[in-house]
Amino acid sequence: MKLIIILFISCTLAACGSLQTQPPLFQQLGGKPGIAKLTDAFIEAIQYNKQTLPYFLESDINRFRTKFIEQICMISGGPCKYTGDSMADVHGGMNINEAHFNALVNDLIMAMEAIELPTSTQNQLLSLLAPMRKDIIYR
Repeated sequence: MKLIIILFISCTLAACGSLQTQPPLFQQLGGKPGIAKLTDAFIEAIQYNKQTLPYFLESDINRFRTKFIEQICMISGGPCKYTGDSMADVHGGMNINEAHFNALVNDLIMAMEAIELPTSTQNQLLSLLAPMRKDIIYR
């Protein structure tokens, strides 16, 4: 019986030792410079999307850039603090529907593809952003 327990523990420890752990999402994104690069690619994607661009025409794009970088930095585990308004306050009165929201998500995916973020990194970021959906559409 002791031999079985020792073998089980040995196999379990060996399996744990062989598991590769991913670095924190903030690092996977390239830290703050990588997030800035993603943000710039995102803004570029928005600029060429006739469905999402109208929502940004009256925006202070420099403020949007700064706050988006802060937000992504913070939610990805970086050292930043988001100092912008709540998503509900920002999107209030914009009447964003599912199609507009999905188009913007697609812009973000295109930006992540453009800077060659791995799919697993993209999925991690999208899963952190997804809960904000309820504060953005139909406001």
